[in-house]
Parts: sequence; C-alpha cells; structure tokens
Amino acid sequence: MKKLLACFAIALIWSCTEKKEEPKEEQKEMEISKIPDQYSIKQMMDNEAISGGSFYHNNSKLLVSSNRSGIYNMYSVSTKGGELIPITQSDSASIFAISYFPRDERILFSMDGNGDEIYHIYVRNLNGSHTDLTPTKGARASFEGWAKDKQSFFFTSNKRDSRYMDLYQMDFLNYSPKLVYKNEDGYDIGNLSKDQKYLTLTKSLNTNDSDLFLYDLSAKKKIKINKTKSANSSQDFSPAGDELYYTTDEGSEFSYLMKYNIATGKTDKVISRDWDILGSYFTENGTYLVTYINEDAKNTIEVMDVATMKNIDLPACDAMAITNVDFSNDEKWMRFYAGGSHTPSNLYVYNLETKEQKQLTDVLNPEIKTEDLVAAEVIRYKSFDEVEIPAIYYKPHQANANAKVPALVWVHGGPGGQSRQNFSSFIQYLTNHGYAVLAVNNRGSSGYGKTFYQMDDLNHGDKDLKDCVEGKNWLAAQPEIDADKIGIIGGSYGGYMTMAALTYTPEEFAVGVNLFGVTNWIRTLKSIPPWWESFKDALYLELGDPYSADSVRLKEISPLFHTDKVTKPLIVLQGSQDPRVLQVESDEIVAGVKKNGVPVEYVLFEDEGHGFVKKENQIEAYSRVLDFLDLYLKKDKATPIKADEK
Repeated sequence: MKKLLACFAIALIWSCTEKKEEPKEEQKEMEISKIPDQYSIKQMMDNEAISGGSFYHNNSKLLVSSNRSGIYNMYSVSTKGGELIPITQSDSASIFAISYFPRDERILFSMDGNGDEIYHIYVRNLNGSHTDLTPTKGARASFEGWAKDKQSFFFTSNKRDSRYMDLYQMDFLNYSPKLVYKNEDGYDIGNLSKDQKYLTLTKSLNTNDSDLFLYDLSAKKKIKINKTKSANSSQDFSPAGDELYYTTDEGSEFSYLMKYNIATGKTDKVISRDWDILGSYFTENGTYLVTYINEDAKNTIEVMDVATMKNIDLPACDAMAITNVDFSNDEKWMRFYAGGSHTPSNLYVYNLETKEQKQLTDVLNPEIKTEDLVAAEVIRYKSFDEVEIPAIYYKPHQANANAKVPALVWVHGGPGGQSRQNFSSFIQYLTNHGYAVLAVNNRGSSGYGKTFYQMDDLNHGDKDLKDCVEGKNWLAAQPEIDADKIGIIGGSYGGYMTMAALTYTPEEFAVGVNLFGVTNWIRTLKSIPPWWESFKDALYLELGDPYSADSVRLKEISPLFHTDKVTKPLIVLQGSQDPRVLQVESDEIVAGVKKNGVPVEYVLFEDEGHGFVKKENQIEAYSRVLDFLDLYLKKDKATPIKADEK
C-alpha cells in the first residue's frame, strides 16, 4: 500500500508541473507489465511446507510436520515463537505428526513405505525410541481420536480383512488393541460418541451419494438417517451426546449441516450456505462449532460460539485467508494457517482471551520476492454446450499483448476432484518462467453442486475433455497468450485427461505432461487397492464395471489402446510405489507412443507413490517438466538447460 501511495504522489506532482502527452495503448500495456526476477526450481521448492499443529497439554508448544529437511519430519515450536525444534530426522520415509499424548510428551505419528499408502501408527516414547503400534504387514491404520478419559485412543485398521477397516481401541499401558466394531459389510467408519454408545457408518451408493447410519454398539442395531438418495456424511456428536451433526445435500444442490436428535429422531437444519459445507466439528468442551465452507474453490471458515449462536471474529490477515484452524483442549488458544494462491500458508497462534496473535513460521524462501508471485483469478467460460465451466487463472507478470506467453491447461485429479485457490510452488515456478496456467474445473468436479458433479458419470474422455478443449480456446482468446503454444498437464485423473487429449483430440494441444495418469481403465479398475472395497461399486457406477459390458466402453476411452493417434511431444512422470496408478500404466503408454516416432520423455522415481513428496524428487520432476516445455512448447531455446543452471 505504501508503494502505491508513493507512486500516486509522484504522478500527482508531475501532473501539476508538466503536461505530458498521453501514452499510446501499446505503451500503457508495456508499462503495467512487470518482469519478475526469475527463480530456480531449487529456490522455489525451498518454500517450506508445514502441516498439523497439535497443542501440548499445557499449550506451551505445538507439534507440526515440515519438509524443511527435504522430506517430512516432526518438529515442535513454542507458542511464544522461535525456531522449529526437530523431533525426528528421517532421511528416507516421510513422517507425519498426529498428536501429542493428552497428558505427557509421548507422540503419535504415521509413516508409510515411500508412498505405498500402507500407513502404520507409531509412538515416540519418552526416551526418544519409536514403536510401531500397528505392525501387521500389509495392513494400514488410521488414527480416529482420543478417548474421553484420555487413557486410550481409537484407530481403524484392515488387518483382519484387507478389504474393510475395523474400529479398535488401544490403551496407553501395554498398547494392546481391542476390537470395538467388526466391519463385515463394507461400511466406512465415521464418528464415535464420547460415551462410546454410538458409532456412525456410511455406505457408498455412488461417488456422490451415500447412506448414513447411526449404530448402537450395545444393542447392535443401526438406524438410517437420510430419507432419500443423497450425499451424507457424519461430522460430530453434540457436546451432550444427544444429537448427531451431519452434512447432506438431500433436496439441495449443495451440502448443508443438519442435526439428528437421537431420542426423538427429529432433524433440524443448522447451517446452509450457497456452497458446500465441507465439514463441521465441536471443540473439546463444546464451546465452539467450527465449520468449513468450500466457497468457489477456497476455504471459508466460521467459528460459532455455541452459547450465543453467533460467529466470533477471526484474526485479520492482510491479503490472506485463514485456511485451517484447531483449538487447544482448554479452548483458550486457536492455531490457524493463513495464506493464498500467491503465498504459502504460515502457522499462527491466537489467544482467545487476550486477542493476541503471533506468527510462528515464515515459510516463503527469503530469496523470493512476494511481488514476483502470481495471485490466481477465478474465471468462468462457456463450454461447447453452453455449460459454464469455472477455472482458476494464473497470468505471468511479464505477459501482455506485446509479450505473448505460452500456456497450459491444468487438470486436477479425481475423477471428482477440484482445483483450488491454494499455493502451488510448481505452478508459481511455471508462471515465473513465463507460462500461463488455467486450472480447469471441468464438469464432474466437486464444489459446484451435485448436478455439475454428476455430469461426467459414464462419460469420461468425452464431455469433460471437451471442457478442457474449451479452456484452451479461452486461453487462446486472451491477448497475452500465444494461441499456438498451449499444452495440457495433469496428475492422476488429470494425467488421464492429458493422454485423452493427445489421443482423441490430437491437434488441439501442442504438448502433454502426464503425471502418473491412468491409461488403461480396465486394468486400473481391476487393480484398485483392497482397502477401496467399501466404495468399489460406487466407483464402478461412475466409471464403469470392468467385469461387465462396460469393458467395451472402458477400452474405447483408454488411451493405451489408441497410442497410434498421438502426434505431439509427451513427458510422463511416475512413482514406482504408486498403489492407485500402477507403474505399468506409464511404462506401456511411453512404449506405445514411442512407436509413433513422437518425442517422449519418461521420469521414474523408485521411492515415490501417487505424487512426489520428497524435495529432491520434486526438484528433479519439475525441472524436467520445464526443460521439456522450453524445448517443445516455448521453442525459444536450442537445448534445454540443466536443473542446477536454472
């Protein structure tokens, strides 16, 4: 703001002393464009990623996960501020903090096998040693919360049956698990009431709809909560334990918050907005109700004082949005993250009694100027059939009508995912090096109502692909974009869309970047991880059943069987430990496209899964992508430069 005022003052002085000729439109365009400092991939990936924030029992410090060492490890940070103190020093597998124990300095954390998603729960003992509390080989476990008496915790595991997650309780004395609920019917486990009388269960009907049940653990009876086919999700039990709070889109385009009276069966609406209610929960003593809203691809958070039924004022953060909050057990402190598309999220603490606020982290690499980063803009465009498609646009500072730039259509994962207004070092790296990015939320994306969400059911590779092509056309119409230099990029389902674009619309995009994308739907749907069994049928309803006549259509929309149509340069990136999209998917698509004599690059990481989490691998992956784009899309370099030269 000070810089803007200074510029305004200088302009005012000049206008009073000298009459200047009005600049031409071309000159105006050049004047408002800014050429940012250019950063290397190492500099951009040196933006620290921090998550979590469990309060120590006396509120003196927080437990967080950070990738500052190159992979995720656990750290503690004082609520008064200061340096992050390392707790673990893993140099191979990433470690993710869960929580401090309720009354001492023991710590729960989770770790998988280099991306295989088979997470185990570990305890860091008081003497610094680590113990695997869920050691069954091949079984995954997930923390579900502390018991009311703080003498045990709950977790789910598929150790009994690889297909289904059972609920267990583990005490703090000898860490022996006790089975609480044996899941033999393929339910998803929800919330357990504090008195341990009731458990919520959901049953997936398709990828958008699910039935919600209240299960009486002693009577072994369940009651269906929703009355019609709709998307229902358990959120929390009321502090008194007499009501269940849940979200539903029954009779509505968007999810809203309801409460169910356990004694009477009566339901009442609690909160509804013009967007989906993503989740809601009560703080430890029930003083506050925290609600997350998915407002046009970004989080909006409301914290209601239950006694007054009014929202409290949240701390102010200049040019940033609060994206995540949590409270101490005594409800005197709140920790929160604040950031935006143009700045990575930092961790703060806020004292609800004194209103004192303190920033605990500064995660942006100090070598990067904040003004060089790009703020996203939400835009909308009409698709081929007049359906309105939302998208998030990142325009490089140096781009204008006289300095046109190449561009990429970015497709999110899923199906059913959503590109959001969050900070991405990768996207900022691309825009910093002169590439515009349009993150398309094609039909089938979540967050825009259930009708929009269901528009791509049994239609993948067709209308959703046409939405992406129309996104390319929107880019091509922008004065700052070089219309002949537009590529497509995406991971997982977005990687599939990249391959579908190069296969079924081979002349639309100049290049493709496929990050661990599905290329053979028949194989992928047959080889889903066993713990996806509870929603396998729902997945088949959206995509198709590979064991039925649907297999004919699935083969038609699988790029692997049509590689002869690919004519544009391609780069493929894959993790060999990926349990969702197997390495063979990328191996075979690379081999198939190479037969056409088309330029193909392949980057394989032996120690990554479905996405790249280690900084060393991220640097290698994203630098290889930029090399590829500079060579085949920008085409203004004779040879690609090496990562350490950027």
